[in-house]
Amino acid sequence: MTKLDHLRARMKEQGIDAFICLDELNQRYLCGFAFTDGYLLITMEDAYLVTDFRYTEDAEAKADPAFSVLAPENRTAWLSKTLAAADAHTVALEGNHVPHAVFKGYEERHPSITFTDIGQTVELLRQVKTPEELALMQKAQDITDRAFAHILNVLTPTMTELDVAAELEYIMRKNGASGLAFDTIAVSGDASSLPHGVPRAVPLRRGFLTMDFGAKFDGYCSDMTRTVVIGKADAAMKKLYATVLEAQTAVLEAIGPGVDAGEMDKIARDIIDRDYEGAFGHGLGHSVGLFIHESPALNRRAFGRALRPGEILTVEPGIYLPGTYGCRIEDMIAITDTGIHNFTHSPKELIEIL
Repeated sequence: MTKLDHLRARMKEQGIDAFICLDELNQRYLCGFAFTDGYLLITMEDAYLVTDFRYTEDAEAKADPAFSVLAPENRTAWLSKTLAAADAHTVALEGNHVPHAVFKGYEERHPSITFTDIGQTVELLRQVKTPEELALMQKAQDITDRAFAHILNVLTPTMTELDVAAELEYIMRKNGASGLAFDTIAVSGDASSLPHGVPRAVPLRRGFLTMDFGAKFDGYCSDMTRTVVIGKADAAMKKLYATVLEAQTAVLEAIGPGVDAGEMDKIARDIIDRDYEGAFGHGLGHSVGLFIHESPALNRRAFGRALRPGEILTVEPGIYLPGTYGCRIEDMIAITDTGIHNFTHSPKELIEIL
């Protein structure tokens, strides 16, 4: 079944005759083309990509051929005519993404139609990736791995945190990234205790340097974290790093199809809590795709949810000691029919930058 087939099956279940997709990521997922002006209209028989002249030529070349690309002069009149021709009485919008004023505007312009909320129908479809999506995410992660290999060759204690972030971003772009998956994190010393710390224009502090970064390739994201040591690691740092790596390794050995998402978080948390109780404050991981934080998640609220083949997850335990330092190690994996595929190939042994 195609994406449209799956969507129409969900529409039929919900009594929806037509769906107007306004969220840009959901548009990109359904039609395979990214644009910022217009919408998708999907009925039980037809699919339309409605935009303006700036996108029509590119859309005709790149969008799923199941979509007719149109640029009507009067979109409201065209929509009314098309919905009438499709005998569409109940039309859905994305309640999670459409402002109330926009929703009311559709009702006012099309008073004979009942507008409803399709909810997270498309987001739920996006949870399980296609082989084509998995291939794009592997390319994104390959770029990210190359950036880490590069930074290890040029990293010196005299660089600033901003230098490190800029170098990672430059190399990802140079190796084919179409953009950044998110704002790069590169924080050192006591700032490494901040899980989402912002790089500063200060020389790297001695101690842990945590780098969390990812590339986009053809719209799809990658996500990885590696922590190295600026200078020599003392016994306490080695123990902390080894605990984070033990927690991640235990999850990577246990995770797979059918396992409980909440149990995976518990495995990592129990290991960390032996000596660092309360120092692992965030969830174990999240899904990744067209957006950097998608569902499902690995956290304490995920008990009872079995993981499915095709789902993407990060596995990123961390320990954070406020005012001292922190460490996180993150890989991105896909659940397969028999286990997992780890997209991430960067080394995880403790590395010291002298």
